[in-house]
Amino acid sequence: MDDYKRFTTIGKQQLLRAYHQIITAKYMAEIFEEHRSDCKYVHATSRGHEVIQVATAWQLKAIDYCCPYYRDDALLMALGINPSLLLAQLLAKAEDPFSGGRTYYAHVSTQTSQLHPSVPPSLHLPTIPPQSSATGMQAIQAVGIAYALKYQSLNLPIPPQSLHPPIPPSLNPPIPQSLRPSIPQSPIVLCSMGDGAITEGEVAEAFQFAALKQLPVLFLVQDNDWGLSAKGEEVRTMNAYEYIIGFKGIERIQIEDGTDFEQVLKEMQEAVHFVRKKQKPLLVHVKVPLLGHHTSGVRKESYRPAEELREAMERNPVSRTRRKLLTKGVSDIELQNLEATVRQEIAIRFEEALELAEPAVDTLTNHIYAPTPITREEGIRRPAKRNPVFFIEALRKGMEEILTEYPEAIFYGQDIGARLGGVFRESVGLEQQFGARRVFNTAIQEALLVGASMGMAVAGLKPIVQIQFGDYFWPAMNQLIGELSKAYYLSNGKFPIQTLIRVPVGAYGGGGPYHSASIESTLLTIPGIKIVYPSNAADAKGLLKAAFLDPNPVIFLEHKGLYWAKVLGSSLSKTIEPQADYILPLGKANIVQEASQKALQTGESLTIITYGMGIHWALNAALHFPGQVEIVDLRTLQPLDTPTIFNSVKQHNKVIILSEEPTNNSFAESLAGKISQHCFEYLDAPVQVIGAVNIPAIPLNRSLEKAMLPNALKVAKAIKDLLAY
Repeated sequence: MDDYKRFTTIGKQQLLRAYHQIITAKYMAEIFEEHRSDCKYVHATSRGHEVIQVATAWQLKAIDYCCPYYRDDALLMALGINPSLLLAQLLAKAEDPFSGGRTYYAHVSTQTSQLHPSVPPSLHLPTIPPQSSATGMQAIQAVGIAYALKYQSLNLPIPPQSLHPPIPPSLNPPIPQSLRPSIPQSPIVLCSMGDGAITEGEVAEAFQFAALKQLPVLFLVQDNDWGLSAKGEEVRTMNAYEYIIGFKGIERIQIEDGTDFEQVLKEMQEAVHFVRKKQKPLLVHVKVPLLGHHTSGVRKESYRPAEELREAMERNPVSRTRRKLLTKGVSDIELQNLEATVRQEIAIRFEEALELAEPAVDTLTNHIYAPTPITREEGIRRPAKRNPVFFIEALRKGMEEILTEYPEAIFYGQDIGARLGGVFRESVGLEQQFGARRVFNTAIQEALLVGASMGMAVAGLKPIVQIQFGDYFWPAMNQLIGELSKAYYLSNGKFPIQTLIRVPVGAYGGGGPYHSASIESTLLTIPGIKIVYPSNAADAKGLLKAAFLDPNPVIFLEHKGLYWAKVLGSSLSKTIEPQADYILPLGKANIVQEASQKALQTGESLTIITYGMGIHWALNAALHFPGQVEIVDLRTLQPLDTPTIFNSVKQHNKVIILSEEPTNNSFAESLAGKISQHCFEYLDAPVQVIGAVNIPAIPLNRSLEKAMLPNALKVAKAIKDLLAY
């Protein structure tokens, strides 16, 4: 690494400021131990890591983003977060401003403004997206943010009002201006993690993306050589500094002694300067002792030998910084007074936090979904003088219109680039039209595709992700379940994640066991996301627009057999293409076929509730029973239009639920249960569920595939049997 900016040695007052923040973190940890019965929720602290965290915090600005990990409380306080707020979170109180008592200590999510009223207005807290507790998951989100910072010109507004109440200057005096980067500066992303995270596959995906795209992200690896009870030598063959050399294009720094504040500060100044100036990735690997417990619930004495603990304490960064101050002329009495003052102030804050109110139970369901602006159908669905188009053509046109209207929209995934335009031709010409920064190929990294979209959304982009096949979605589940679905809820409504994830699904034509899956039932077990599943071209285009504008993560399931109407009997998936202004809100089912009044009056009708390919099986089966079958197209599976479903059931008294998935423990069976619960008195027969045969995979052989799947003949038989009930 070259072109470093060299920095001068810090003075006595600057080191004293650092000591303030280091002992603040130390005494916070100590008071938690003194009051273990009150601190009943699990927490981890930065004991042993304080020096690297404080030195790093001093380099960040409001234009930056910070993705911490669960042991970064010293970092957060050095950034200017009021310890009182962290204490409210520690005790899961209602006044926890980051999550409202929903998540762990030092799991911050903030777009707040000033550090402290005494700090000049130009110095602000960086944006911290909803912080994960899962090891290493923040790395993928960090590179998503970094991509947004590099490839889009974003105006990142600073909220005008601080979240932080006044606190005593002795607990949080201003960071010296001389140790802050000068303005103007280019923004960077700090991704902080422990050494255990380096063994995660998703961290490797983040490194790969950062190196490939040359993103302005600083990976800070705090290596204390412990992954809970496992020593580094037990679980890895190399440390992060050695590992990162395999990722061409990521520079590296190694800090052997992370307890020497002056040396660490110089290294971090140089590291941040490099990333900020070059706008390229860098990894800093720093060795630190672990002086505290792994967490409050996993005590160090239960697995660490006494001799090892003694050796770790000999590297105590608090003691080392104190000795350095004595050599710089600060008296022992002055340090004792400072220590007593800080300890007393923390004790007072802790007692105040104990008296804070618990979260109101009626807030439990707040912020599951962010409100959507799309609430009604608008625009022209059937323009005059247009010919029907295939499902895939309507989607491609919808994508073109979105990318044209919204410059913050980007589209990425496997093989969607210029050479192929998608394996189903879903993106033909889009890269040529909008450029490789907005439409681009990715590696086979489903976790990165989905997880990075959260970072991009946090930084102001509107990402659209293409997963190549539903069968390959599973590597992304860690990010979807642990991060995207929880972000809005755990940030107490501060961070809605606007992400659209397109996924081709469904079986036809011998796609076999790894290209044919239907995955909606698994996805529908995840609160916080929405699921769309259209059955025709017009719906697909209108729902695509609504899904894109929805502020929540939306998964858009697209049956491959409908793309080009290749499945026998699916020709009605071709429709007139709606105009560009057409939009169809999520959560609104459609009656695609009504039964006759005569059949209703005589009790000779039934309703089929279905979606996707099921609509076409139902339409073809209903040809044998003219006037007797109503067909409800759900269109959206979450949110689910239960009023339309229940109303149809109450009219017809007999119900078939039709799905392509295996029925056992499926969404279809769950819906049957809802209908039985809410419409029991209206039913003249048990709810019938039709789906695929319950086998582990879809066979490659077409005859076996056909035998597994529902079809119009199977549905017709079920209609006949139910009408005869």
